[in-house]
Amino acid sequence: QVQLVESGGGLVESGGSLRLSCAASGFSLDYLAIGWFRQAPGKEREGASCISSSGDNTYYIDSVKGRFTISRDNAKNTAYLQMNSLKAEDTGVYYCAAAGFATIQAMCAKVGEGWYDFWGPGTQVTVSS
Repeated sequence: QVQLVESGGGLVESGGSLRLSCAASGFSLDYLAIGWFRQAPGKEREGASCISSSGDNTYYIDSVKGRFTISRDNAKNTAYLQMNSLKAEDTGVYYCAAAGFATIQAMCAKVGEGWYDFWGPGTQVTVSS
């Protein structure tokens, strides 16, 4: 079955950490850029972080810079989002997506599912203040 599945979400206190995983099955992530998108209740979806197919280039929105780290392990066909110093405003559903974008900046700007070859069902992250 071809799918992307996120895991690792949960409830954490402000200042805590979570590590999200995005596992692909039925296809290879090797040549695809990967993005983590999030949507808070009542707010628009945003591209939190994206990584190139090689892993050499990363992008973060200003609000997560210095706190989140995106990475990938092509051998495991999995991407990760390490989230530290979590804040209440990080609460939301986190989605991962994969596609062949020319630049990761362009990828993170495209928040609609229709842009992506693969889009996961999402994992809930709740940060209590």
